[in-house]
Amino acid sequence: MSNCAIVGVNWGDEGKGRMVDLLTRQYDIVVRYQGGGNAGHTVINEHGKFALHLLPSGIFRSGVVNILGNGVAVDPESLLTEMRDVTSKGVALTPDMLKISDRASLVLPWHRRMDELEEQRLGDRQYGSTKQGIAPFYADKYRKKTIMAGELLYPEQLKKRLCDLLEWANLTLSGVYGAECYTMPMLDAWLKDFCEPIKPYICDTGAFLHDAQAAGKSILFEAQLGSLRDLDFGIYPYTTSSNTLAAFASVGSGLPGARIDEVIGVAKAYSTCVGEGPFVCELFGEEAETLRRIGAEYGAKTGRPRRVGPLDLVATRYGVQLQAATALALTKLDVLSYLDRIPVCTHYRVNGVLTDRFPFPAALADAEPVIEYLDGWKCDISGVRAWEDLPAAAREYVSFIQSRLDCPIRYVSVGPERDSIIIRD
Repeated sequence: MSNCAIVGVNWGDEGKGRMVDLLTRQYDIVVRYQGGGNAGHTVINEHGKFALHLLPSGIFRSGVVNILGNGVAVDPESLLTEMRDVTSKGVALTPDMLKISDRASLVLPWHRRMDELEEQRLGDRQYGSTKQGIAPFYADKYRKKTIMAGELLYPEQLKKRLCDLLEWANLTLSGVYGAECYTMPMLDAWLKDFCEPIKPYICDTGAFLHDAQAAGKSILFEAQLGSLRDLDFGIYPYTTSSNTLAAFASVGSGLPGARIDEVIGVAKAYSTCVGEGPFVCELFGEEAETLRRIGAEYGAKTGRPRRVGPLDLVATRYGVQLQAATALALTKLDVLSYLDRIPVCTHYRVNGVLTDRFPFPAALADAEPVIEYLDGWKCDISGVRAWEDLPAAAREYVSFIQSRLDCPIRYVSVGPERDSIIIRD
């Protein structure tokens, strides 16, 4: 069976969750392989509407095993809250169908506090963090100042490790920020309230995936955020602190030798961005507010209004190339139905020079969007399920994007629900 990665090709918030939820029916296992609880995947199905932050988006499909891989920043408090919300709405969660890698590192109680304090220190230079502790967590992971989930299963050794980490964290909190310190009783309460309940789900997921691969099982790899938030290749430093690319899927899932047969890149029919950083095609004023309102563009994690703009082909082409996408899913095409003319950013002008290559981050401040317009279709397309039933102008818009990105658009989403999709041959 083939393996597939579903990834974002822009700034995140492209609609990856709805695509994972849709396509999970074709796979045996879904693995979330990077990132933490700092972004949401919105899923609407027969169980209701969910904003998933840590749980894989395949959690609603009966018989599918969902895994949090070793590359994920596992926040026990956030994860437990999410698990309880999902189960309260009738979705069963058992250790047979939800597994947490014993090699996934844990977001510790002080990571969120450090995130907040650093953003406060930066003031108007801040990175736009969601303050979920992700940057301090990944920094600590790479300097070996956090714990693996599997260490929860070894309580005597765990206490010694936590004592050492507590001492180090308090030196940072008090010495750098002048903030209140944490205590061992506070950590004991954290272990009891949030870590104990998730322990039954922790196991050697690497061994599980190895056996599944040998048995011919198919795996769907789920990414968080998008190409332009990748730590190495995104709009640094306004990125996340992990690698959002399909190339990291095998390592972050716990199956380093896995072959990725297909990469489905997800992009919106227009551009959105949450957080700080360069956003060349950004709209402002009433034009932006109308698009934001009709598209319901507010962050799934923070509720912050998303920055919006026309589809940016320069950024999107770069994202498609980074992901080595073999096919694309274009979401929220229905949102554009109110427009007489639809703007598309086809090039940038940087210091007077026209380019279709995405610039180095420091050069983005000097980039200006070059806009072309396509005809709108001015009718409701949310009920369309076949390509040939779309208005000619809508088909032309999709075909224009496909030709400029040089990647087939296989899926066209015309609504948030699971079945609001057009699948092209």
